[in-house]
Amino acid sequence: MQPEIIQPIIYGRMPFISTPLAGLFIFEPKVFEDDRGYFFESFNERTFMREAGVEVHFVQDNQALSTKGVFRGLHFQQGDAAQAKLVRVLSGEVYDIVVDIRENSPTRGQAYGIVLSAANRLQLFIPRGFAHGYLVLSDTAEFFYKCDNYYQPAAESGYRFDDPAFQLELPVLPDTEYIIAARDKSWPLFQP
Repeated sequence: MQPEIIQPIIYGRMPFISTPLAGLFIFEPKVFEDDRGYFFESFNERTFMREAGVEVHFVQDNQALSTKGVFRGLHFQQGDAAQAKLVRVLSGEVYDIVVDIRENSPTRGQAYGIVLSAANRLQLFIPRGFAHGYLVLSDTAEFFYKCDNYYQPAAESGYRFDDPAFQLELPVLPDTEYIIAARDKSWPLFQP
């Protein structure tokens, strides 16, 4: 699945790019570069609320290091423990995937994928009600994400990445097999 990026919507200093799935958008921070290096504002709650219409208060940051071929997901938390996330890559490159699992959504069961990397500095805002996962494309990748709700092990759930309902077309990694945790292989199939 190749990401389909809709026409950018630019709000003030920070561009927010819509996607085909309502509430899911790409955030492309404005980067200031000079001979010393670079600087960018990776998140500003007031700007997200005022300029993108997203009211979110993040309470937990998570970071993971993975090697090439690792697929993590598709994960989500259920009920009151559901989480909105702002995800990005600190080093390396991943193919990030989300699936709309919201009960009354017209795009329920539809997937969206995008390459996130340290080089492109793109971030993906994932609202509550989406399953999320990513495939590491580079030798290693550091993945970082903000959550608006605390992790609760009893509320964790997921769907299999190879669920035919999602029709995911993951990038082919020559001479590399996908590395998937036993838990992620055992998630149930999606029931539309």
